[in-house]
Formats: sequence, structure tokens, C-alpha cells
Amino acid sequence: MYEHVDPFIGTGATDLPTPKGLAGTWWWPKPQTGNTHPGAMHPFGMVSACPYSGAYPTGYGLYDFNTEGVPDLLYDRPVASGFTHFQQSGTGAIRKYYNYFRVTPMLGPLDDLGTTWDLLDEVAEPGYYAATLGSGIRCEVTVGPKSAVHRYTFPANEAARIVIDASTGGLAIPHSQTVPLKAHLEMLGPGVAQGEIHVEGVPLAVHLEIDAPGWRQHLWYDRRLMPGGTRLDFDYIRPTTLRPFGLIFMGPSRAEQTVEVRLGFSLRGCETARNNLRTDVGRSQASFGGRRDRTVASWHDHLGKVEIKTESKDQATVFGTALYHSLVKPCFAPDESPWTTEGPYAFDICTMWDIYRTQLPLMTTLFPQRSVALAGALLSICEQEGNLPIGYRMAKGADRFSRQGSALAHTFLSDLCQLDLPGIDWDWAMVHLEMDLRRTYGEDYLVHGVAHPISHTLDLAYAYYCTAAIADKVRDRPLAKQMREHAQGWRAAYDPGTGLLRDSAFYEGGRWNYSFRLLHDMRARIAVAGGDDAFVGLLDQFFGYDAAPVIQPGVRPSVAEMEAGYDLCRFEGLNNEPDYEAPWAYHYAGRPDRTAEVVHAVVANQFGTGRGGLPGNDDSGGLSAWYVWATLGLFPVAGQNLFLVSAPAVAESNTRLPDGDLSITTTGFEPVEAGGPISYVQSIAVDGKTLERPWISGRELRHIRNLHIELGPQPSGWGTRIRPPSTSDPLPATGGEA
Repeated sequence: MYEHVDPFIGTGATDLPTPKGLAGTWWWPKPQTGNTHPGAMHPFGMVSACPYSGAYPTGYGLYDFNTEGVPDLLYDRPVASGFTHFQQSGTGAIRKYYNYFRVTPMLGPLDDLGTTWDLLDEVAEPGYYAATLGSGIRCEVTVGPKSAVHRYTFPANEAARIVIDASTGGLAIPHSQTVPLKAHLEMLGPGVAQGEIHVEGVPLAVHLEIDAPGWRQHLWYDRRLMPGGTRLDFDYIRPTTLRPFGLIFMGPSRAEQTVEVRLGFSLRGCETARNNLRTDVGRSQASFGGRRDRTVASWHDHLGKVEIKTESKDQATVFGTALYHSLVKPCFAPDESPWTTEGPYAFDICTMWDIYRTQLPLMTTLFPQRSVALAGALLSICEQEGNLPIGYRMAKGADRFSRQGSALAHTFLSDLCQLDLPGIDWDWAMVHLEMDLRRTYGEDYLVHGVAHPISHTLDLAYAYYCTAAIADKVRDRPLAKQMREHAQGWRAAYDPGTGLLRDSAFYEGGRWNYSFRLLHDMRARIAVAGGDDAFVGLLDQFFGYDAAPVIQPGVRPSVAEMEAGYDLCRFEGLNNEPDYEAPWAYHYAGRPDRTAEVVHAVVANQFGTGRGGLPGNDDSGGLSAWYVWATLGLFPVAGQNLFLVSAPAVAESNTRLPDGDLSITTTGFEPVEAGGPISYVQSIAVDGKTLERPWISGRELRHIRNLHIELGPQPSGWGTRIRPPSTSDPLPATGGEA
């Protein structure tokens, strides 16, 4: 899918055609921008490099800080003051935003540093970004797993220069700057330097080499050169007294002269940063092309895991880009933990809330060893910092984001445990899993039987269910029994009078958004709502069946406008993460036809090409991974090692799994278009054998070679009799074993 990727998708405010049909009734209150960036990234790599405007939220782009509706503009066109390293991907308000060690090619004096130049002729491909600054300098960047390589092509000029600003961090909007609290820089020789800044408790080191023979090099401080100086040291920097500082390389340039800048990074000191650069780039000069070629090859391999058959060029672009966005986070940085422990380490788990339902199951399916490494990193973080994080950035001290969710790592680890993947010490894991359940909201859950916000009651009950599965793995039967008893606490969260969650405070949403998550006992949950018909009725109301079209919030929406929208209690069209699972809740009530209708409406209306092609924050690939699953006709029930099956959005797909290829084929397929016909599953065959049930297990998925889905224009009886498993099922689910 490499050739179909457009990294610009999601970098702009949402710009989709007016939704048709059911999708026209959905209301999206959260920021209407994908918040992605087009910079150079390596699959699951530690380092990214991107043009820097200082705008929200990645440092690339045009926008001011935004929490609802269409974002305000900071700029009316793409601009940059240089190229920075380390960016989020698709996140919203997540505190600080990296953008360290800005590299700026210039033709003017040092006083011009910070000027923004127009970005012209932008080109973005997986692992590569290029643009021409308004100054006339052509800029290209690529990255390795722990490095970045820049190449600048200058016009003829007597005062060409490349400036590295080591004091830059965060965004150029109020309250979003990241200030290094300690720093040192050192010249090592002609064209070679190193440095380290301490940001948010982490020592980020860089080893830098520049290919510019004959150019002078200096340290600078407060925009003034320091001739003769070879080292700068700051033991204590206060934000109120910060003055910019860095390195400068300067000299005359010939027309079309290229200058290459190579940077290796590490959280373990300058020597490790130099070794990382050697590993990623080698020792030769003019290495831009070689590093780019290797990164492109890695992207070809990763994106080649899934292929789809479609006649629509736009659909191929949307899918290829969604797969790409699903494979950039978390950032894996083995042997880089700030505690000097060896082994797996990862950051930009931003956040579990966003990725545990869709993106992590996709990574586990396609790259199980990545998930094993992430599990090891999470357990190491817990051992060092005291909790399994809900969110984790390149910052010492886990970002707990406690309002968002509780104990979500348990869901991820449960899936791994049930797949019997090697490389995890589950006895060690159980110590941390059990302890983590008692922290923050977990104490309220145990003492009072309920935790507020009420969504945490569901989180914790589900985490106990997931942890019970792991306790079974280590053969601790008494603990597994105790965990299963605690897992029944989800019932206290619901009001039998309404079939919805009880009144409470909610994070980014209301009780309708959170009421339709997929629990471990959906049979009993549907009974709380009054049975299948009542539950389907609530879902129909939530998804806007028979409702009138609505108008989305615009720029700076009024309080009254937002309150009126929230009062709709409506599906937010994948603009909000709690809604990711809701379309699939119909499966548990025997209505897979409704799942097909809602998923069709999302795929056809909520994703598109161009910078405005996403309905909301991509959230580290959580949104994009949803699209990947929906296109394939599958949805992972995270924590249960289970996949629900529905009508795919393409006629045929092929997925390279570790144990062999899985082909999904169809008959009777109709292209998915806004306002077009819905395709409903009529029957399914797994390797030639009939599958009556609308789900398959994770173990089965690994070994199935062909899933053939017969589609038709009308709902059928398929999937209406046998429901996905629930813990209160009287007998194990049977029928149509694959």
C-alpha cells in the first residue's frame, strides 16, 4: 500500500462532503481536525522530523489550540521556521509537544532566527518530507529508528548558514513552550558536535555531524556568536530567564550546493547517541539517500502486510494512509529507558484510551513481537514508576491521565496472554496487574462498589475480567475466581430504569457515548436494558435512525450551540473514542444488519482524501486503525481475543499474518459509497466450511487462510441466532466452528 499513502491526510481542518443518510444525523463536538503531520517517520520509530510552524498540536500546520469545533487559524498558509524532531501523531490536548533541536537553514543574520518562511512545493512520502522555503532553500528530511538526516540545497550566497537551536521545545502558542531545565553543548571537531538537554525529567542527547567543508562553526547564546568557545553549560534554566542557545555552521554556498546534517538521538547520553547514528546511518558522508532508501524499504514491508482490491483510487489512498497512520506509534526505543535498565522501552503511548480498542489489536495481529516488546516496556515502566500508564510520553513520570480511564493496559495484556505469545513473564506481570487495580479509582471500586466518573466502574470491572484470564494462565485459580467476582461490578454502573449508565461526570462525552461499550457480559448488559428489542431501540436512537440531519459546530461555537448538540445524545461519528465500539454492539442483540448500516455510513462519509480527510483527532492511529478494521470487515473486541465479522468495504483483501496469509473474499459485493446500497452478510465460509456465528477467535484468525463472505442487498438470518460469547452464557457458544 506504500504507493497509496498520502501523509497530508489529516493535517488540516475536516473538509468532507456533506454526509448523506444516517451519517447526517451525527454530531461531532470535538476538534474537527486530524492533528496528524506530514513529517518523516520510521515504522514505530523513536524519531520523527517535520517542518515547524509552532502551531497546534504537532508543531506543523496552521492552527491555534482547540478543544471543540473547527480550529482557529494562526496562519493562512503553510509556513516554517525550521525543522524539529519528535512529534505527536493525531493527538489532542496532551500537554507538551516535543519539537526539540530545531534545525534552520538560513541566508540572513542570526537575528532572523524564528522567522517563518512560506513552505512551497511540499512533498511527503512515508519516511520522507521535502519543501522549498520562501528563502529559496530546498529542504529534505528523512529518519532512521533513532536518527534524522537533513539535506539542504542552497542558492549561491555569501552568508549561508545552518542554525541548530537547542532551546526550542513545545509550541509557539501560550502556555505550550517546553523549556530545558539543564543543558550542555560541545564542539568536538570540524563539523561534529554533541549536546544534551533535560526536558520533563528526561536527558535527551544528540550527536550531530554536518557535511560542509570550509564552513565556520560556533556556539551561540541569546542570538550572539561565541567565537572561540567550544562548550556551553547550563546547570539550571528558569523559564522566565531562558535565552535561546545553540550551534551555527556558516560559510559561502555555491548554487545548488547541498549540505547534509546527520543527528543521532538517545535518552542514555551522547556516546549512545553517536552509536545510534552510526548504527542508523553509518560513517560515510552524503548518507541521505541510503538512509531514505532503507526507511522506504521498511515502510514497504510494513505497509505490504495488508493489500486490498478496489477500483477506487480514493479508497486506496484513504486505506493506505490509514494503515500508515496506524503504524507510527508507539515509539519503540529499545535499551533507551531513562532508568538505564536494558531491554524494551517505548513512549508515545498517547494514550491507551485512544489506542487500546483498535490500534494495539492491529499491531498485535500484524506485528505480535512489537506487542510483546510493548508489554515488556509497560511492565518495566510500572516497576520503575509505580503504575501501568494510561498515557506515556518521552517524560520521566508516567502521565496518568486519570480522568480518561483506568487499568486499560490489562486489556492489552489479556489479548497477548490468550495468544500464548512467548517473551512475557506472566507471573511477574500478575504482580503489577493486581497492584495496579487498587490504585486511584480502583480503591473506590473495591470499597464502595462503584467509581466515579462512572465509566471507570466499567474500566475496572473489565480489567478484573481481563486479569482473571491471566491468572488462569499462571494457574492461580483462587485469584482468578476472586477477579471474576470483582468483574461483576459493572452492573452497579447502569440504571435499569433507562438501560443507560447512571448520571455521573464524564470525560469527553456523556452517558450515551459510554453506554454501548463492549463488555465481557453483553448478554446480561442487554438484559439490564430490557432485552434485545429495548437495547436495539436505544442504539437506534443513539445512531439517529429516523432523526433529522444536524449542523456541525463551526469556529468558536457558542455555549448554547454546544449544549444543544450535546442534548442530542448522538453518536459522534468517530470524532470521539468512546464511540469506536458502539456500532458493533448490535451484534450482541442479533442485529448484524444494523452494524453493517452504521459501519457503511462511517466508512462512506467520515473519511476522505486531502488534508481535511479525517473527522477528528487521529489519536496515535486509533481512528485510522478503526478504518482499517472496518474495511476488512472485522472488529477486535479488545481483551477477549475475539473478532466480530461484518460486511467488508472492499471486494477482496489479503493480510500477511505471522502464520500465513489471510484472504477475505466476497461475492455480491457493491462499492461502498455515501448514499449507496448497503451490503449485508448472507453467509460466511471459513476455509470452505460454513460459519454460522458472527465472530471468530484470535487463535482462529491466525490459522484461517480464507474467509469468504457472501453479500446481498437485504438483511438475512446470518448472525441473528448465535451471539458473541458472554460470561453469563449458560453453555459455551457453539455452532459453525471454524
